[in-house]
Amino acid sequence: MKIDTESFRVPEHSKVRLKDWPTRIKPFFKDKAPYSKLMAEHVHKLRAHQNLLYANNRYALLLIFQAMDAAGKDGAIKHVMSGVNPQGCQVFSFKHPSAQELDHDFLWRTTRCLPERGRIGIFNRSYYEEVLIVRVHPGILKGQKLPDEALHGDIWKHRYTSINDLEKHLHRNGTRVVKFFLHLSKEEQRKRFLARVEDPNKNWKFSQADIEERGYWKDYQRAYEECLSETSTETSPWYAVPADDKDVARLVISEVILKTLDGLKMSYPRLDKAGRKELLSMHKVLSR
Repeated sequence: MKIDTESFRVPEHSKVRLKDWPTRIKPFFKDKAPYSKLMAEHVHKLRAHQNLLYANNRYALLLIFQAMDAAGKDGAIKHVMSGVNPQGCQVFSFKHPSAQELDHDFLWRTTRCLPERGRIGIFNRSYYEEVLIVRVHPGILKGQKLPDEALHGDIWKHRYTSINDLEKHLHRNGTRVVKFFLHLSKEEQRKRFLARVEDPNKNWKFSQADIEERGYWKDYQRAYEECLSETSTETSPWYAVPADDKDVARLVISEVILKTLDGLKMSYPRLDKAGRKELLSMHKVLSR
């Protein structure tokens, strides 16, 4: 089964209204078994693609995950990337910036973590926090030690420009950037929060801060709308993934990743005649 991922892709220069993007769609299958089978196929294909990416050593892939709390970022990363060789995949989660990070520009800490050629990098939250949580809580700017002139004008437009310029630079140099916004409904978040409270094994996932941030739901929705509108580009697109159904979200994400890797012109390195001759001589030695 092929999934139409284009229906989840945010067009460049579009005006995003999240109410027009579903948080839940018609299930691809009626029960769990076909989901598990297709996901296993995706995981197998992704493993093969990763081997080729590593051997080819010309491209890198950066996957960015952003969402409201409880949208399923961690689970999606865990399931979709379950078959990938850990040596070829790097996962970074970005929390509150450190004192050292605050002494640099807002892109510095994530730029240090970009994937090398031949590898897949995953950002669980990213530099996009600087136009999301910082926008919802502008008081954070006071702790960023910015010069007065940086705060004049539309700082968010300036940050969108910086982000777009960075992603264009990465694309020109072989890093493909794919961004996933896991679009969760407020009601589904409520149910997942309740599950975290009621299940002792999930209590550690929940805190008072989660409830406090939920109170800013509308502000976050507006911040995401403008962020997606301003930074979804032809070369570094956003995908608004319906996240109320975790199985659906994981299949959509894995299909997007596979199509992205399919689109790269990669092949396994081939030896020239001299290299082949040397290899054959070594084969003779080993065959004695």
